[in-house]
Amino acid sequence: MGQGRNTAPRDTRAMCAERESEEKKMQLEPEKAGDRQSPAELSRGGAARRKLVARMELWPGVWTVLLLLLLLLLLLLPALWFCSPSAKYFFKMAFYNGWILFLAVLAIPVCAVRGRNVENMKILRLMLLHIKYLYGIRVEVRGAHHFPPSQPYVVVSNHQSSLDLLGMMEVLPGRCVPIAKRELLWAGSAGLACWLAGVIFIDRKRTGDAISVMSEVAQTLLTQDVRVWVFPEGTRNHNGSMLPFKRGAFHLAVQAQVPIVPIVMSSYQDFYCKKERRFTSGRCQVRVLPPVPTEGLTPDDVPALADRVRHSMLTVFREISTDGRGSGDYLKKSGGVGEARL
Repeated sequence: MGQGRNTAPRDTRAMCAERESEEKKMQLEPEKAGDRQSPAELSRGGAARRKLVARMELWPGVWTVLLLLLLLLLLLLPALWFCSPSAKYFFKMAFYNGWILFLAVLAIPVCAVRGRNVENMKILRLMLLHIKYLYGIRVEVRGAHHFPPSQPYVVVSNHQSSLDLLGMMEVLPGRCVPIAKRELLWAGSAGLACWLAGVIFIDRKRTGDAISVMSEVAQTLLTQDVRVWVFPEGTRNHNGSMLPFKRGAFHLAVQAQVPIVPIVMSSYQDFYCKKERRFTSGRCQVRVLPPVPTEGLTPDDVPALADRVRHSMLTVFREISTDGRGSGDYLKKSGGVGEARL
């Protein structure tokens, strides 16, 4: 009797436990049924996992190859620098252009405070003056006293390469901005920095637009006391000579009745030659010539004025240009400057 009474509660507890266990199994059964995948899905999942594992195994090999290539490049660059003048030329030019773009990035926020303003050219000049020291180029300026002290004028200068920027920054007078081709406006950070500094952009392919811009510049010269810097050759000249002058700058000076200030930069042939892929250290002389008045001149006088200014600049160019020996003999060599036709 006593044993029967004791086993009854135990059987009841066991039955309750079994019932709870069955209920839990019933709750879990739908979830497991939903998680089951068909053989096709299992096959696709296995293939995906295998691809992932293969990629993970491949990555260390790719990074190893890239690291080896980088180390090889680092070892190769010094060898090319010391053994190949052409490689040194390309490295120097790449750094020159890249450094200017980087400096322009730094200058943009500072110039943006004023907006588009010719005074921002002082900021660009200050940031670019040190480049000549990086390349061991000594720039000598003579005749700076010829700049008119308190009036607008038009500067005309010979154009040899992008290195002209060094000579320009060395002698650039106050409130003076260059006239540049419109393509420079799209040269990344450099184009934006130039725009903020008041550089005047001209589309040379559209003559009508260029004439209109020149007319506006003539008014700006007089009303805002601005000077402009023009390269009358129109393009870079790498052969150590002077190309025939285009007459836009001279029409501008005559229209505004302001003087022309010729500036001559000596030849870079003793330290820079694009054709020979040569870029070493050297010396450049920048000569400022006496201003040429234009008062009383008319558009009919422009051709003679342009020829006269070019002749005086070419004479000085031959005088100050040397081949590294101080004799200027390279000007007389075959294929050199020769006699210019005016």
